[in-house]
Amino acid sequence: MNVVIIEDENLTAKRLEGMLHKYDPSIDVLARIPSVAEAVAWFGQPTAEPVDLVFMDIHLEDDLGFRIFEQANLTTPVIFTTAYDEYMIQAFKVNSIDYLLKPINYDELVAAIEKFNALKKQFSQSNAPGLLQAGPDLETLLTLLGKPKHTDYKERFMITVGTKIRSIEITDVAYFYLEEKIVFLVTKDGLNLPIDYSLDKLTQLLNPKHFFRISRQFLVSLPAIQTIHTYSAGKLKLDLNPKSRQEVFVSGDRMTEFKEWLGK
Repeated sequence: MNVVIIEDENLTAKRLEGMLHKYDPSIDVLARIPSVAEAVAWFGQPTAEPVDLVFMDIHLEDDLGFRIFEQANLTTPVIFTTAYDEYMIQAFKVNSIDYLLKPINYDELVAAIEKFNALKKQFSQSNAPGLLQAGPDLETLLTLLGKPKHTDYKERFMITVGTKIRSIEITDVAYFYLEEKIVFLVTKDGLNLPIDYSLDKLTQLLNPKHFFRISRQFLVSLPAIQTIHTYSAGKLKLDLNPKSRQEVFVSGDRMTEFKEWLGK
């Protein structure tokens, strides 16, 4: 496997390279790059060896790593390695396989690489030969792997408010939550409306590409997630918009699936 490490702290880059060789001595680190400008220049030149995977810090010496995607049209899968948790949502909107917080844990690094290998194996068995060799488009890869079979999803809700019936388009819904055995729909402009559906039923009715059941209490849309905070033991807390009246956490048993959903 050929990899590139984009990291402005030399000792951190060397430590990561050592962990990679511990996992697989045959891994070839083609380059260790400290800045956005150097990364853009490196990916802009023809290389004899294709790059399979990039390990990227977000805060580099001259700019944020996301600028590389804008300036170099980078399509190679990326595992982010950073000390900052607030960029997780943005990271999963590009070619992200995983998002690892520093100091990098060896077991988490191994899990991320094996996740990449599993995706690569399944993708190579699909009907799209040649993409991986040319630098895979991860969005296409994940779409092929996770394309839902069911497409007839609910598009609106009819809700009774007093003596009036109101139609709420699904595009206007931020999230759903359960409180005192009642399920509420929260609109993007902050309305909290009770509805006659359980969260279990809503999970079946809504497009899983747009809504995810993060816990027994919450079913959220991607645009509603404003910030993701990482606590000890990898626990995730979400800031939602509009702001929730309850604290919002991702259940531990849904953590891996939640990260994969962000990547789709």
